[in-house]
Amino acid sequence: MLSVNDRPGLQAFCPTIMTYAAITGWGKCMPPAILTNDDLSTFLDTSDEWINSRTGMRERRVSHVSAIDMSVVAVSQALACAGLEGRDIDLIIYGSCSNDEGVPNSASGVQLAIGATRAAAMDVNTACTSFCYGLATATAMIRSGMVKTAVVIGVELISRFMDWSNRNVAVLFGDGAAAVVLQASDVESGLIGSVLGCDAAARETLRVRGLGLSYANKDVRFGDTIWDFDGPVIFKRAVTAMAEASIRVMADCRLTADDINLVVPHQANLRIIESLAKYSGIPMERVMVTVHKYGNMSAATVPVALVEALEDGRVTPGATIMMPAFGGGLTYCSLIVKWGDRVTPLGLSDKALPPCTKTALELVNESRAVHDAHGRSLAGLMSPEFVEASVALR
Repeated sequence: MLSVNDRPGLQAFCPTIMTYAAITGWGKCMPPAILTNDDLSTFLDTSDEWINSRTGMRERRVSHVSAIDMSVVAVSQALACAGLEGRDIDLIIYGSCSNDEGVPNSASGVQLAIGATRAAAMDVNTACTSFCYGLATATAMIRSGMVKTAVVIGVELISRFMDWSNRNVAVLFGDGAAAVVLQASDVESGLIGSVLGCDAAARETLRVRGLGLSYANKDVRFGDTIWDFDGPVIFKRAVTAMAEASIRVMADCRLTADDINLVVPHQANLRIIESLAKYSGIPMERVMVTVHKYGNMSAATVPVALVEALEDGRVTPGATIMMPAFGGGLTYCSLIVKWGDRVTPLGLSDKALPPCTKTALELVNESRAVHDAHGRSLAGLMSPEFVEASVALR
């Protein structure tokens, strides 16, 4: 008879003192197909100058595979980096708002693919902050003694449900994935401070109509979406929330802006990043920026930027890193990570995506050809009454 420790998929809760959750592995997966601003101008009233001047974006990636497929490559790289295998993992947290399925969850798909038969598996959806919330959750579980080794993923496949007719959002988003491995350690490293919050009074400013059960049985074709996106309000609230959270988490950790070696922020818009840096008192020379080549990958932006900072040599042993983010809800956070001694991988994985035989523009045009959010699905997309209305009537 199997004991609880031997039975696949179960974890015994045997509390021990686990002080820190060190980041020991990291990896990313970027789809090869690049969608440029000039590509977007072939079907939108826009230009490279218009997009770049307002967002700082020049290109983004479009995936030809599923979000789980991207995640498996990123996790395989992270495990090799940490010198671990799937069977060593106790917990998988899959951070995303673009899951391949609702039931079963996506984390279980990753578990199956990497052979992590002893791992618990859970999805986290706080939109663009999903990776950061997942990192905070995994750290707390390690520090409580519930698990010893965890994988945290940030991944998005937004191109599949983008409203490609809406210039205000179509130019912003891209696909990608990254993951980190956390291991229990008695050496001070990993997440040492966090502030998490939600500005729910503005939740209606960022909504993807067409995702969720509010649209069931309303003649809405899955994949057709309309985005409620109040850019000016989101900009103001995002900068304020991230800056205040960053100032607070620095104070909680008894740090000042001078103590922060690198900021790895959510990559929503270059102007938001610049404003955040200004109000946090940190010069842009100490801010990691990837928005120009990947756009806004939602939950994947922070982990992808972190991995690239490591690849570029911008993370040094013992560095203090701040990770601010915001997303739909409007969720927000700022994390402080103390890096360990190692900044190079212990190993590499040969896991890779299958070749992509189409250009990004061809992939997008295939989606555009079948989407009809503003025709057949319009009435259903605009019909739900949301929680904000019922609260206002009380």
